[in-house]
Amino acid sequence: MNEILRERLLRKLETLPDDKAYLVLDYVEFLESKYAERPAGAAPFQRVAETLEDTLRAGRVPVNIIKGTMDAVGKAGKLLERVAAAGKAAVEEAQKKNEDKGKVEEPPPSQ
Repeated sequence: MNEILRERLLRKLETLPDDKAYLVLDYVEFLESKYAERPAGAAPFQRVAETLEDTLRAGRVPVNIIKGTMDAVGKAGKLLERVAAAGKAAVEEAQKKNEDKGKVEEPPPSQ
């Protein structure tokens, strides 16, 4: 999908109330099941959040409750991403220190 079309769709979607945006999502998922060349992939946490959202929608939970729940889940996801990034940085730093320790400077040859 080109950027202009993507931006146009996002602009149109942002004007809709949540209950109507869910109708659009249902239609897009229908179109995806019929015509997509490849399934849309999502990160593991995103898939869990989407499953939760779909379960709430199937249970006919009011849209304002779903919105609040998904806002909280989104914030939790961002927090987990930051924790994962910090953990990755710590591991990389530890590896770098171990590599530096492994490098032993040889004394210059004596004459």
